[in-house]
Amino acid sequence: MRPMRKASRQQSTQFTFEVFDKAPYITVSMVRPDGTPYGVPLSVVRKDETTFYFHCADEGDKIDSILTNPTVSLSAVSKCSPHYEEENNNFTEYYNSAIAIGTASIVNDNNEKIEALRLICKRFLPAYMNHFDEAIKRSLDRTAIVRITLSEPPVGKSKH
Repeated sequence: MRPMRKASRQQSTQFTFEVFDKAPYITVSMVRPDGTPYGVPLSVVRKDETTFYFHCADEGDKIDSILTNPTVSLSAVSKCSPHYEEENNNFTEYYNSAIAIGTASIVNDNNEKIEALRLICKRFLPAYMNHFDEAIKRSLDRTAIVRITLSEPPVGKSKH
């Protein structure tokens, strides 16, 4: 009889960033001003090994939460598939996942806002970059950009 595998294994930082980069969305979890948890899946983009960005309206739960308590958690899954392992008579899930903790802040510098929006557009809608400058002129003033700076190394796990 084959020994059971560990449920998951911790992966390298490079693997972890690949999960964040491939995930269709990243859930950002924060705490509302009243102390209740608030997690929302967002179109988050990674600039480098410590910086992530997302955009949102310039008012609402996300902004209020960040201004009250800027500590946030990121979680992402880039692969998830159920499996039945006949040799173990076991139902399981194969996955690639990542989590990170960071500090969120509102970006006020227009150059950084444009850089973040460009990264977001290149990741999620690269075929439409020819419309980017026009969209920036129309909406930059009413779009909030949130920068998340990691406060500790991210952790990735996988099972497959």
